[in-house]
Amino acid sequence: MIHRKTLEICGKKITLETGRLAKQANGAVLISQDDNIVLCTVVAKEEPNPGQDFFPLSVDYREKSASAGKIPGGFFKREGRPSEKEILSSRLIDRPIRPMFPEGYFCETQINCNVYSSDGENDTDVIASVGASAALLVSDIPFDDPISEVRVTRVNGELILNPTFTQLEQGDYDITVAGTVDSITMVEGESKEISEADFIDAVKFAHIHIKELCNFQIDFAKDIAKPKRALLPPEDLTEMTNDVRAIYYDTIKELDRTVLSKEERHNRTKELHTKVLADLAEKYPESEAKIKNIMHDIQSEDMRAMIIEESRRLDGRGPKDIRSITCEVSVLPRTHGSALFTRGETQSLTSITLGTKRDEQIIDGLLKEESTKRFILHYNFPSFSTGEVSGRPGPTRREIGHGNLAERALKNMIPEEMDFPYTIRIVSDILESNGSSSMATVCAGSLALMEGGVKMKNQVAGIAMGLIKEGDKVVILSDILGSEDHYGDMDFKVAGTSDGITAIQMDIKIRGISHAIMENALAQAREGRLHILGIMNETLPQSRESISSFAPHLYTMRVPVEMIGLVIGPGGKTIRHIIAESKAEIDISDDGTVTIAAVSKDSADIAIQIIEQLTEIPEVGKIYAGVVKQIRDFGAFVEFIPGKEGLLHISELAHGRVAKVTDVINVGDKIKIKLVGMDETGKFRLSMKALLPPDPNAKPDSHDRSSDNRSSDHKRPNRPPRNH
Repeated sequence: MIHRKTLEICGKKITLETGRLAKQANGAVLISQDDNIVLCTVVAKEEPNPGQDFFPLSVDYREKSASAGKIPGGFFKREGRPSEKEILSSRLIDRPIRPMFPEGYFCETQINCNVYSSDGENDTDVIASVGASAALLVSDIPFDDPISEVRVTRVNGELILNPTFTQLEQGDYDITVAGTVDSITMVEGESKEISEADFIDAVKFAHIHIKELCNFQIDFAKDIAKPKRALLPPEDLTEMTNDVRAIYYDTIKELDRTVLSKEERHNRTKELHTKVLADLAEKYPESEAKIKNIMHDIQSEDMRAMIIEESRRLDGRGPKDIRSITCEVSVLPRTHGSALFTRGETQSLTSITLGTKRDEQIIDGLLKEESTKRFILHYNFPSFSTGEVSGRPGPTRREIGHGNLAERALKNMIPEEMDFPYTIRIVSDILESNGSSSMATVCAGSLALMEGGVKMKNQVAGIAMGLIKEGDKVVILSDILGSEDHYGDMDFKVAGTSDGITAIQMDIKIRGISHAIMENALAQAREGRLHILGIMNETLPQSRESISSFAPHLYTMRVPVEMIGLVIGPGGKTIRHIIAESKAEIDISDDGTVTIAAVSKDSADIAIQIIEQLTEIPEVGKIYAGVVKQIRDFGAFVEFIPGKEGLLHISELAHGRVAKVTDVINVGDKIKIKLVGMDETGKFRLSMKALLPPDPNAKPDSHDRSSDNRSSDHKRPNRPPRNH
């Protein structure tokens, strides 16, 4: 039976439907908003895989080309690997949903969200998240607390829910918020240096409508949801836990309170684990995984208690303390800008490369037209950064997500294209990691940009905040370690300048946090961010005055739109000639803007001169440098502007009589001439004589220009016979 409900929210109608499509999935919901339609399906195995001790959830969001009336590119003309946009949208759906599954549920679960219709004006990722939650709610998969996701911006002071792409471009920020009826579960976004108070206002506005959408899902599912499958009862490990605790607890408690490097702590913990396993091997054979899980839980319990009760962290810091920081710039001499940022045991080596407009990244999604990106950031997390061995098949979803966050943190501080017409690529290589590597990328990226001569609007720094929450006891942590991220309840990354927030990302492992906790975390993050900015500004307080000598220098000029074809030439012949002559790169926009990229000014000057000559309107009385192209008995044809030739008559070569044109000039000669006139057909008349001083000894020139036999077109018509 088909079941359908509609909710109008902020002037937009959202419809949920089930029972018509994908009926063999555990749960399937078709969600639509105007002409945007997404099918969300969920499937799960009946039982966990043997030995499974974690929750294997996968989310796959795909935008079908046909949904926007497009055919995929490439040789095969079909959808292939997910795009970066699809990967980021998959993560937006995964992160708020994952904490909502019950503890102890380990069945492999898959969520698929396929966009089947798109109007090209609205992003479908937020409605896909609502559809995925609704599909879980109507399925038999254990999931009782729906989540909803919305996007918010502010245009001219007005808050807008689920804005169009156009509204996002006009807005002060682009913030995606997810949550339940009671709390917030995820936040991600970018902004133009907004205050913490403005950010909280956006989250509160979003949460009002999140509650509406969650209640809408509950109402939709209440009469049609399948009975939820029962969870397997947990195995009784009380005796094993007591035995492990007796051997392990006192030693790990002492170890947690000893300040050690990450490697030392790892080695000492590994030795302790080996001892505990050996001591209990006889009593609990083939139970290594269970004993390791118990030790993990005991260490988590002690670390959290130490922070809550003693305000002490694994490395000896207090909750608000930030690790030692060092900053270096100009560390890679042949790059266009570079920086090394080290915070504790996390280190980012970042470089920038400046390119031209043709280096922009083409984005081909569901928008009506292709778009481009002139600012690109790539984040690499090699396995050696954590002392591990791993293959490198390509960027992981995590690397793409971290790179996107750092890119969003910096992009609004980049100068406008009209002021800095470069394509900018940043590459961050994480050389070692113990927490907050994406925020280290933000700091290193900002320094590298300023060292490379990019006129940043403001220096940008980032910090990762953590949370330990036990009942009503709450401790917020600044600049978290990897262990605090792993054992803690929240990873809250905040990037910004001294004036405000530029990017934010919050993920939690509990079922949500209150607005009050978020406000306190933001206030503490601001303190930490200003501290980090102070250290960065000691290293490099402002952008360098000029870009690297190894970077292409860009020069811009404009040509009349009707002359663009003349500059390009047939099949690009003319512009290829200019590039070959000048050794510069040239790009011409549809509005006539010409961008010239050259390593030296001389190279750019050659290109500018040729283009100016090409597009120049000949001016009578002006002196030109020309090249002799053809010789005739009556004179020579001279190219005085690229693509334009004029006649240099034999009588205009010198003051006296010239017997032969080749006595004075030959083909290929470079000569100076003056444009002395144009005839009624637009043909140009040139003169060398006009540039020479008078010669009193010269014989009069007897050449009759009117009788020259240049072509049949130039012959004087025969006179009619006289009547005598």
